[in-house]
Amino acid sequence: MSLFLPKLTSKKDIDEVIKGVAEKVVVLRFGRDEDSVCLQLDEILSKTAHDLSNMASIYIIDVDKALIYTRYFDISYIPSTVFFFNGQHMKVDYGSPDHTKFVGSFKTKQDFKDLIEVIYRGAMRGKMIVRSPIDPRNIPKYDLLFHGI
Repeated sequence: MSLFLPKLTSKKDIDEVIKGVAEKVVVLRFGRDEDSVCLQLDEILSKTAHDLSNMASIYIIDVDKALIYTRYFDISYIPSTVFFFNGQHMKVDYGSPDHTKFVGSFKTKQDFKDLIEVIYRGAMRGKMIVRSPIDPRNIPKYDLLFHGI
């Protein structure tokens, strides 16, 4: 399904998208094309891309090709989804310790649509962090890994 979504392969491409897309949520999915959970998420992203085209631009990034961003966002689990608006990193309170990214796949297309709408509306009001509208039972649970502590 990731065939229908644009792929970013270099730091330059990612930087241009983050800085260049105006008045839309930039959705960056970090993962691998051959991973089954990434494919599940890609299906949801590709099926909602048209419906959300006024609010969001969705891109696929291979974690092995964008190592600088993989390290910067501490992508230890895939898929991980990061959000930006007008060049600013948007944080979302999922009820977990990490507000910088969504880890795992969304359970339904509606969960993803609701999240994008909340991020978009919050960003338009100048907020840099919003509360997730997703039912906590639909948010994957994981433990944060701290290396070298």
